Amino acid sequence: MNASVNMLRKLPIGIQSFEKLRSEGFLYVDKTALVFRLVQAGAPCFLSRPRRFGKSLLLSTFEAYFKGQKELFKGLAIEQLEQNWFEYPVLHLDLNAEKYDSKERLEKMLEFHLTRWETQYGVDKGTMTFSGRFATIIQQAYEQNGRRVVVLVDEYDKPMLQPFDNPELQDDYRKTLTAFYTVLKSTDAYLQFVFITGVTKFAQMGIFSTLNQLNDISFDLEYNALCGMTCPEIEATFAPELQALAAQTEATYDNVVEQLTRQYDGYRFTPSKGFAPIYNPFSVLSALDKLRFGDYWFASGTPTFLVEILKKTDFDLRELDGIEVSSVSLSDDRANIGNPVPMIYQSGYLTIKSYDPKFRVYTLGFPNEEVKYGFLNFATPFYTPVSSTDTSFYIGKFVRELCNGDVEAFLTRLSCFFADFPYELNSKTERHYQVVFYLVFKLMGQFTQAEVRTAIGRADAVVKTANYIYVFEFKLEGTAEDALRQIDEKAYMLPYSVDGRKLIKVGVSFDAEKRNLGKWIIKE
Repeated sequence: MNASVNMLRKLPIGIQSFEKLRSEGFLYVDKTALVFRLVQAGAPCFLSRPRRFGKSLLLSTFEAYFKGQKELFKGLAIEQLEQNWFEYPVLHLDLNAEKYDSKERLEKMLEFHLTRWETQYGVDKGTMTFSGRFATIIQQAYEQNGRRVVVLVDEYDKPMLQPFDNPELQDDYRKTLTAFYTVLKSTDAYLQFVFITGVTKFAQMGIFSTLNQLNDISFDLEYNALCGMTCPEIEATFAPELQALAAQTEATYDNVVEQLTRQYDGYRFTPSKGFAPIYNPFSVLSALDKLRFGDYWFASGTPTFLVEILKKTDFDLRELDGIEVSSVSLSDDRANIGNPVPMIYQSGYLTIKSYDPKFRVYTLGFPNEEVKYGFLNFATPFYTPVSSTDTSFYIGKFVRELCNGDVEAFLTRLSCFFADFPYELNSKTERHYQVVFYLVFKLMGQFTQAEVRTAIGRADAVVKTANYIYVFEFKLEGTAEDALRQIDEKAYMLPYSVDGRKLIKVGVSFDAEKRNLGKWIIKE
């Protein structure tokens, strides 16, 4: 198998139109059985998923179904499930394609959609408000077609997220959208189906408070795979592409699947057991198309706003991977800038790792290597003097020095790293420096086995290269001798004593006055 397979089969990267996907022969992971289940349930639904997970394509699939475009579903599961293909009026509101930096931008977007629908259904807007016009359109569409109306809202929260640091503008948006969406309750008798998507649930408090009939399926086990892909789906749909990727990367088929899993899998959207982990569809399709692994999802939108919140709240970055949160905090729809973790979770940078039903506590963590290393690489310049383009360069040099057994060079480079801190960073607390140590060693894990320990009774960091195993202990309050003594007394080296690689202990003190590394001792 060679790369020419990609010239023969079309991968739906960035395709948001179901009609285009099906009519132009793009490959499709069949989600129509789940679509049919939702349609039959009939309840107004809300689904929260990270960006680029296929929410827009899902809404387009609903639109094609409700418009009775049976020919587009030929060969798919729903073709056998649906016996009656009726055509309903569909109002599809897409709030994604706009930058909402002023009140006028939101009004312009709503005006665009309302005017289009009024033209379609012959409605005179007169002097009515946005909500009045929306209600009139729904009623008129129902009366003209004799069938109830379908309303699809894509990225409902986009206007609310962009001005998050502008409370006044956000309040204006909330009032406008609340009045607009409240229509979905008052016109319920005219509605056949309502489906709303977004990245977060936070804006619901102000916007959907009156829609008590809205069914949030974001955590439902049966809809865990509604967006995204499972491993069986990938192997069943993209087998030739997987073979081509294996050939291009000179790996076996199994190794390619294993690397896809390591880099792009790991999303869990339900506390229930028996789920199939979800792969990021955008990254998987991009890797199969370009025949190489890369940080495709992360590079398509960086979390500047989230990292800024972490800085403002002085959040300890070391706690992020493996943090425990209450179930209430993940389902809470009130945005709290003092608690950034739920927003980081809903944005897709953390996922559910486990759930304790007795205490109703979730353990969260990075879903995969793409997100983990992408997020930490992106965060590093916010905590250190290294620019975003230099992070991998710096970390690569750190790793190379340890691979060569040159601990002196490693520590000297680390010392220079701290010495370059600008004044505003040098005034940070000791915890800030602990976070920097954490980032350096955590990011080394991209290139070699590096572990950062935070549990009691374990070394601060362990780095394993082909020929060496290093055990590091840093003392913010204490001497390098104290650090080395702790390695011996707590037997940190014992687990590696029969490994065969050369064992090296490194004790380092921190000089509070110089705000840098102090003395270090290296002992084999």
